Amino acid sequence: MQSDTTAASVSDVDIEPLQAMTIEAYADTIIPGERRFPDDRVCAGAAPGGGAVAAGALELLTWSAGGLAEQLGTFAFLLDMHATEYAAEHDLTLDDDVPPFVALDFGHRTALVRRLTDPGHPEKQIWVGLALFSNMAYDSAAHMNTTDALAAGHPGLLAIGYATPEADGLWRFPRFSYGRQLAPIHPNTTPTGSPA
Repeated sequence: MQSDTTAASVSDVDIEPLQAMTIEAYADTIIPGERRFPDDRVCAGAAPGGGAVAAGALELLTWSAGGLAEQLGTFAFLLDMHATEYAAEHDLTLDDDVPPFVALDFGHRTALVRRLTDPGHPEKQIWVGLALFSNMAYDSAAHMNTTDALAAGHPGLLAIGYATPEADGLWRFPRFSYGRQLAPIHPNTTPTGSPA
């Protein structure tokens, strides 16, 4: 599942900056994190530490291998359309300086995402898919080499207590997780653990 590429090199589909803001605000609603800078409008600052945005959700989503990259512009448009409708329903005045979804406060973003991911919503698959990729960026750093992600201080891997490799870049686990060895190592297993 891990690639040999780093986050900086996997993003191969460009989206407009305002669309990127909307997509990142969605990711921040799924796994919130602290603001990256004092005037950050994308990250609502609803939780301490890095969330999905700091974990590279946009990089993962703009990676064509994930299958969603080409549709991100459309998804951002739809999300902003839903945010505009939601704001009208709740008599909210949205700031025109940022996209409509970004202009919502965290409580309203969460309420809208809850509506969009409801089992009965006709677009549920879109919004659940974006949520899954936001989670994937955070809890597995799927767009990065694991060793590189840990060295860079990836917030999700660190939060879940992912073990760091030994000095040679390999993981070794001297204790069996079940307290005993479940099966002997196959005689044709290579030193790297691959079957022959």
